[in-house]
Amino acid sequence: MNAPQNLEALRAELADKGVRYALASFVDLHGVCKAKAVPIDHLHAMASGSELFTGAALDGVPQDVSDDEVAAIPDLSSAVVLPWRPDTVWFASNLHLGSDPFEACSRNILSRVRDQAAAMGLRFNLGVETEFFVLRRATDGQLVPASANDTLDKPCYDLRGLLDNLDWLGELVQAMNGLGWGVYSFDHEDGNGQFETDFGYADCLTTADRVTFFRLMAREITRKHGLIASFMPKPFADRTGSGAHFNMSLADSQQGHNLFAPADGSAAWVSEMGLQFMAGILRHAPAICAVMAPTVNSYKRLVVQGSMSGFTWAPVFVCYGNNNRTNMLRIPGAGSRVECRAADSSCNPYLAAAMLLAAGLEGIREGLDPGPPNLVNAYRLTPEERAARGLTTLPRTLGEAIEAFAADPLSREVFGDAMAEAYTAFKRDEWNSFHGAISDWERDRYLELF
Repeated sequence: MNAPQNLEALRAELADKGVRYALASFVDLHGVCKAKAVPIDHLHAMASGSELFTGAALDGVPQDVSDDEVAAIPDLSSAVVLPWRPDTVWFASNLHLGSDPFEACSRNILSRVRDQAAAMGLRFNLGVETEFFVLRRATDGQLVPASANDTLDKPCYDLRGLLDNLDWLGELVQAMNGLGWGVYSFDHEDGNGQFETDFGYADCLTTADRVTFFRLMAREITRKHGLIASFMPKPFADRTGSGAHFNMSLADSQQGHNLFAPADGSAAWVSEMGLQFMAGILRHAPAICAVMAPTVNSYKRLVVQGSMSGFTWAPVFVCYGNNNRTNMLRIPGAGSRVECRAADSSCNPYLAAAMLLAAGLEGIREGLDPGPPNLVNAYRLTPEERAARGLTTLPRTLGEAIEAFAADPLSREVFGDAMAEAYTAFKRDEWNSFHGAISDWERDRYLELF
């Protein structure tokens, strides 16, 4: 919906459409929607901050039980009537503490970095490729692809698999287009039961709102069909994982010109500003990895081998290059954008976008040079060849990534003290908890070995 002329006009418009309830929605550390609902006649009160939340009850809203509650203030221009429940409207919301924005709110964090870009005359445009699995429970309780015919060893772009799933997938795509997202492609991906939707790019805050809402919507629509939508990065060891490639560009905030596009007649893939932006991201890649690949499971995806079709298609090395999918940063096509391939579908899109943008702006301010591009299949390079090219690896585990996050001053600069400390503590605990768990692999390997 367009930005309302006034609150009463918006309320009346929604009520005329049959909307009865409004949601003031924000996200926790994981990027999962949290909300309170009010009858539509109480939209005025909700807009003034009537809906209060105890941060201590949520992951990554760093508050003590004795602290004042935070209020969710809806962004009225973000109104989305739920396609699967048209009597309810969803608003992306910002948390406030008293009269001030709450520093540790994910949406506020991205907004602050976005404001830094605006002060430089820049707008951060972002498109995110949404990859996910849709599964069902078999009679034995095992999770299997939604379609029983989805059994190919190499199912990428499989037409039969796509058509078998078109009932729920078509409903999802129609809902996205009904919201004005401009879906231009969707397909069966490289894993059985795995799909991708691609829709138009927008300002980074709008895209982060949409990715957050998309995960909610995909789960609700597939559930109607008796299915489970999963955004777990690597649910199956022998199948490709789900990325969430961030396609990034900077535009002139006044004229809207793409500032990553190379000059007319230039042989370069991307402009000098684009190179500097990438250099900033490469400088902070280990710390950023803890945010865009935020789970223990994320690092099962960031490996060279691990799918029936061969390579995983996921980046392992800190490098950039042309239309080369082994690079962390890829410059597709004519060079009007930069694709970060390390992000996965479990990330909080606000926090991931904030870290990427802040690092890129640093690269521009300092005029950083990303060095020579990698133009070969980095998966096939020997350790000696990688060393000669100066290629370093992304973190191999969440534990390694979160320590890089904790050590990098950029993390605290972007997140603020409270959120940086809360994020570090939560992810360290997640990593430690993982090491205390006993897996089936361990039982199978060790129970009767000795």
